[in-house]
Amino acid sequence: MNLRSFFIKLTSWEYWPWQLVYLPIWFYALGIAIRARSPFFFSASNPGIENGGLLAESKSAILKKIPAEFTPKTLLIEKPEPQNILRGMEQLGLSFPIILKPDFGERGRGVEKINHEEELPSYCREVQIPVIIQEFIDYPLEVGVFYYRHPNRQFGTISSVVLKEMLSITGDGTSSVETLMTQNPRAFLQLERLKEAQHDLMTTVVPKGEKLLLESIGNHCRGTKFLNGNHLINKVLHARFDQIALQIEGFNYGRFDLRVPSLEDLYAGKNIKIMELNGAKAEPAHIYHPGYSLVQAYKDLFAHWKVMGEISIANHQNGVPYTTFRKGVTSLIEYRQLSKM
Repeated sequence: MNLRSFFIKLTSWEYWPWQLVYLPIWFYALGIAIRARSPFFFSASNPGIENGGLLAESKSAILKKIPAEFTPKTLLIEKPEPQNILRGMEQLGLSFPIILKPDFGERGRGVEKINHEEELPSYCREVQIPVIIQEFIDYPLEVGVFYYRHPNRQFGTISSVVLKEMLSITGDGTSSVETLMTQNPRAFLQLERLKEAQHDLMTTVVPKGEKLLLESIGNHCRGTKFLNGNHLINKVLHARFDQIALQIEGFNYGRFDLRVPSLEDLYAGKNIKIMELNGAKAEPAHIYHPGYSLVQAYKDLFAHWKVMGEISIANHQNGVPYTTFRKGVTSLIEYRQLSKM
């Protein structure tokens, strides 16, 4: 890491290692665990999701629980090899581009937009665990909607909305892509990665006023800007996500990551495509809005973990078992192994 990258990350907590940011949260979670009398209390937050959605849960299994009208075409490939992926695409009726992502994972690791068949061998060498083929949805808005519902209540709550702005640069008619990325702190942090992946693009001169998309995967770790969209929360949005969430068996707490053509469609509950549904490990991602106070971010995180603990304990009192210690440790080991792949 060069000196400039170090100072960009040092002065903006959104770039700090998540393990560091979450240190106070682990102590708070310990208090919930003592009250719940289980270190794996979170496993009861979503009875229909493996370990509640915090350890080694299957993305494809979660997507199967969502009504098909709200999900892109998706297929699990147990052994990622080019021919298996091509056969899967044929089965789904898909053509390039497609999205490939590990069935287990987080923070955008291993998620790629594949534009041509020639890119498949390289991807399969890098990712050697089960992967998901997913239809590429080119809707202009990518949104994260955090929803929770206490098990003894009829309706739920939307507590966070994040709008994702993909990493891009705007040309000036004279500067190369590399130069423009150097001038933009967020893009600069992605420069070395994109130079390796798209070396030929770096010398391109972008016409004045033209915006060039550098990254199509909406992940904070890959340069996506997360914008606080909590002003969009209203009764209509609550009603729409009650309609969706109540159709998902065993779901009480988590974040929908979706694409939609417009806010009008989002409020109308149409043309919504849910790319992923994250359970207990989901964050209220609006906290990563540039300049958002770290103190306020902790208040929001503590509030969400408090809710998750209440939901988990209530579900347990209603007969939902916590993951056993042995199974929880096994899942933790599996999670750590998968995280390294």
